[in-house]
Amino acid sequence: NKFGNPLGIRTVAVIGGLSREEQGFRLRIGCEIVIATPGRLIDVLENRYLVLSQCTYIVLDEADRMIDMGFEPDVQRILDFMPVTNQKPDNEDAENDEKMMANFRSKKKYRQTVMFTATMPPPVERLARTYLRRPATVNIGSVGKPTERVEQIVYLVSENDKRKKLLDILHGGIDPPIIIFVNQKKGADVLAKGLEKMGYNACTLHGGKGQEQREFALASLKGGSKDILVATDVAGRGIDIRDVSIV
Repeated sequence: NKFGNPLGIRTVAVIGGLSREEQGFRLRIGCEIVIATPGRLIDVLENRYLVLSQCTYIVLDEADRMIDMGFEPDVQRILDFMPVTNQKPDNEDAENDEKMMANFRSKKKYRQTVMFTATMPPPVERLARTYLRRPATVNIGSVGKPTERVEQIVYLVSENDKRKKLLDILHGGIDPPIIIFVNQKKGADVLAKGLEKMGYNACTLHGGKGQEQREFALASLKGGSKDILVATDVAGRGIDIRDVSIV
């Protein structure tokens, strides 16, 4: 909505944790862009809240991450809902700039499929070969190399010394916002409560939280009412928080 409303573009978020009926109602009113997670999108497709017969543009963001999380069958099912009548020809016409531009200006546009991925494991390559026709490949940055503005430090400590080392780092006067990743939901809650008792303003984000709770935690960190976010890998991708000082 932040970007769509000023341009007169109607968007609908189709995600789990929120009312399917409300999302279905907004879809039936009409929209230009649907932003969805795989499971809920299949749900609304199977219940006929949404049809993709006129869809000409599909974006698969974090494709490798979706595969890692076991969503490959769901992604394939969604792509199978797409019409085959608007696929780009798999011949020399696909390489002809004039013909492609003429089609782009017409009412019967070829479908464009865009895939964003940080890595290219075999399952992602398989998806690309199956559903993309003569795709162009765009590489941004260096593979496996972090930005030069990020300093990476590794501390080798025992399990029993982790908490002490974390507190030593926090006591060093680091400015918020701060993000701490843990590998379990329970561990996130325990650590956040412990930090709160020590006077830190901490919140949690993990798979045990509902969508509204997750959004509230992120808003609290962005707004400054919370200084530390303790999270599982749910927050590993797709969040945008400015000026994070340490992870």
